[in-house]
Amino acid sequence: MAAGIKDKVAILGMGCSRFGERWDCGAEELMVEAFTEAIGDAGIDVSQIDAAWFSTHFEEINVGKGGLPLSIALRLPNIAVTRVENFCASGSEAFRGAVYAVASGATDIALALGVEKLKDTGYGGLPAGGGGTLSPQWAANGSAPGNFAQLASAYRAKHGVSRDDLKRAIAHVSVKSHANGAKNPKAHLQKPITEEQALNAPMIAEPLGLFDCCGVSDGAACAIVTTPEIARSLGKSRIVSIKALQLALSNGSESGHNSWDGSYFHTTRIAAAKAYKEAGIRKARDEVSMFECHDCFSITELVTMEDLQLSPEGGAIRDVMDGFYDADGQIPCQIDGGLKCFGHPIGASGIRMLYEMYLQLTGRAGDRQLNDPRIGMTHNLGGSPMSNVAAVCIVGAYD
Repeated sequence: MAAGIKDKVAILGMGCSRFGERWDCGAEELMVEAFTEAIGDAGIDVSQIDAAWFSTHFEEINVGKGGLPLSIALRLPNIAVTRVENFCASGSEAFRGAVYAVASGATDIALALGVEKLKDTGYGGLPAGGGGTLSPQWAANGSAPGNFAQLASAYRAKHGVSRDDLKRAIAHVSVKSHANGAKNPKAHLQKPITEEQALNAPMIAEPLGLFDCCGVSDGAACAIVTTPEIARSLGKSRIVSIKALQLALSNGSESGHNSWDGSYFHTTRIAAAKAYKEAGIRKARDEVSMFECHDCFSITELVTMEDLQLSPEGGAIRDVMDGFYDADGQIPCQIDGGLKCFGHPIGASGIRMLYEMYLQLTGRAGDRQLNDPRIGMTHNLGGSPMSNVAAVCIVGAYD
């Protein structure tokens, strides 16, 4: 009987490039920037890495197919490198590969790195779906803002929320993230905004205004993982371990019939439930200290708060307006600015979320540091509301 991976894998080191419009470098330089920090933090030599997982979404534009770009850029010691892609959850997929390799005993030390040069694609916003096998099946080719605006409409209809109340709530979500991002020197957007600015910003897709949408960023993030025993033998005293890591993918039911009402993320609820069980968490609202969620749009964050069982169904608006998820609230969310302000280079985002949880748990988050966090969680979503992949990872101090 499978017992899960709780406390079988520890984070040995992490690194993250500065996110933003990185016209000064290519994907290779971003990879090196994140890796240099990670391996310095881990305190090991590159020759000690046994295998690597590499995530990027736009392979033709960025760095080419396969694992060779990572191996060459980092001068890895002729080890196995596996390239993975799972929409915007690609970074979490790379991390899962490295974590499972260590948990299985196949490797002692594994690397996960995600990178994206989105600015080089030439798109003005996150691109809509193109060809491939998914689009002909489900015709999910609407714009990203349009798809997630429909999520907002469905949420309003289900819970009887007024247009103005929802607008104020998602504006607060954006204001909170900008305030947090202003304290993050690696974030793409580092300027606070007011609620008035958010409410009066140009409309992108009702009710989503300009400040409710994440931008287009370049960046890379890296994690090196091993066993807690090896981490301790290498001199690590504050060990951050993986408590759970779960993915759930749509099977077409959301688009296939009317059992899904469009107001929530079915996959997130499944992944979260499995992750809590694996981590031994019974009441997430009481036990989770902080979290990062996939706030590609402010409405996504608000809905996800309920899907993660942190707010009661229909209760996220009240919690948001009460400051429950603010930096000084009970469960700070997007303490580094989130996708909204740190940025969303697709292949890197899942690992970037973990980077903040790792810094917080090791007491190295600088001006953003929270008071004694114990359990951190990340939620990474790929695809659209009607067909997606959800990843939930829970980390904490090694018991």
